[in-house]
Amino acid sequence: MNRPRPASVRRALRMALAPLLLIPLAACGGGGTTSRAADGGHSPAGFPYTVTNCGVRTTFTAPPQRAVTLNQHVTEIMLALGLKDRMAGTAYLDDEILPRYRRAYRDVKVLAERYPSKETLLAANPDFVYGGYTSAFDKTEGRDRAALKASGITTRLNLEACTKDAGIGTLHKEIRQVGRVFGVPERAEALIGKQDAQLAATAKRLKGTERTPVFVYDSGDSSAFTAGGAGIGEEILRRAGARNVFADVDKTFADVSWEKVVERKPHTIVIYDYGGTTVAQKKKRLLDDPALADVPAVKHKRFAVLPLSSAVLGPRVPDAVDALARQLHPGRAGE
Repeated sequence: MNRPRPASVRRALRMALAPLLLIPLAACGGGGTTSRAADGGHSPAGFPYTVTNCGVRTTFTAPPQRAVTLNQHVTEIMLALGLKDRMAGTAYLDDEILPRYRRAYRDVKVLAERYPSKETLLAANPDFVYGGYTSAFDKTEGRDRAALKASGITTRLNLEACTKDAGIGTLHKEIRQVGRVFGVPERAEALIGKQDAQLAATAKRLKGTERTPVFVYDSGDSSAFTAGGAGIGEEILRRAGARNVFADVDKTFADVSWEKVVERKPHTIVIYDYGGTTVAQKKKRLLDDPALADVPAVKHKRFAVLPLSSAVLGPRVPDAVDALARQLHPGRAGE
């Protein structure tokens, strides 16, 4: 039975083991042995592995064994890589876990509905914490990366949180680096190959299709909170055969005036589905606003829906492109 150990005990153990770990590393020269230090005195294949993630440089001498994921898209990256057995806990869903991951997800302990307190997090005895958004590592809550490092815990932040123009290449990098951290690079490459094939199939269906001008409605009343031209959301729109009418806004998300929405005449409104406001409520807000009555999308009631968890840097991206393309261009759905 694994019981939580105080941070001081974990640090003492690491200090005691450090000299022992250095001997096999020097002896094998970082070579291709597949045995673990605990099994035969050697490093696992591919280790040590050093990576700089969002400004934090970390050297992994072995794959983490007790990871905690904070935010849905990074939880699904772990599950997509078949790493449920390395997960000591998870927290913070925006919506339902994808059906193909549900069985594995049921075996992972949920630490909190939103973010866990630092005490709850440490009680899970993690050796690695993987956050999807910067809010996962909130300093005011004591969960910042420096504080966790001081407790002997390595960390990772999803690259979208520190990459201005995150695209498919960034998604590949995220998956590859997580695969390396956990010693499963072959699984990462297999996942990337599957995703690229799906994206290529969608692109083939849409070849020659005219892009539909769209406005993304995330939320907002006095102003509209929308997707700008930076980030994976913009690439999802583009690959789905859409033209974001606010692509000139050099941000992932931004507030824009309703007057600007009227001026840009979107043909379709893409609603991000999440949180306490339902899609039906968002549609009603748009349809009931007399200022929007002449906007083509509102006038003709043309809406598409995308779960917010599908519009971030995670394994859902190819599914999101395909699902949105089918809504925007239904005539190409079966080709």
